[in-house]
Amino acid sequence: MQEELNNFARNEVWVLEERPKNKNIIGTKWVFRNKQDEHGVVVRNKARLVAKGFAQVEGLDFGETFAPVARLEAIRILLAYSSHHKIKLYQMDVKSAFLNGFINELVYVDRPPGFEDPRKPNHVYRLHKALYGLKQAPRAWYERLRDFLIMQGFKIGKVDMTLVHQRRQWGSLHLSNLC
Repeated sequence: MQEELNNFARNEVWVLEERPKNKNIIGTKWVFRNKQDEHGVVVRNKARLVAKGFAQVEGLDFGETFAPVARLEAIRILLAYSSHHKIKLYQMDVKSAFLNGFINELVYVDRPPGFEDPRKPNHVYRLHKALYGLKQAPRAWYERLRDFLIMQGFKIGKVDMTLVHQRRQWGSLHLSNLC
């Protein structure tokens, strides 16, 4: 649990403030999971703090919730194209991905269970970034990733916005790197 809260501090996810009047305060809860190796042996215990997104009020705590999802057809095209052109594909995993997405709405969450401070009983966290469980978290993460890729020279697909590509020229050969 402490490692998760350290991620929050490092990513500047929230700031502690006095509980505002007439604002919806969203609860939080811990979700625990055991990571296992290929033999089923527990190698790591994980704790993730999630927001109780079901308590969010549309128009107050969030606007749009849309987040693009890769279509199976796009994945097939990507694999066929890269195989035909002998392009090496890489996969990456972003640890605590949602903690990188900025949110535009004013959202407050309760302190994590077990980490309340008796010296500041009327304080809650105002979020700067998304938490797992928030309705806008997937969209916030996608927008942050998309903006970064565009800054790196990638182009967003016209037919499928989850297909991102970058054209590079080496001599007279043109290769497309696809994400």
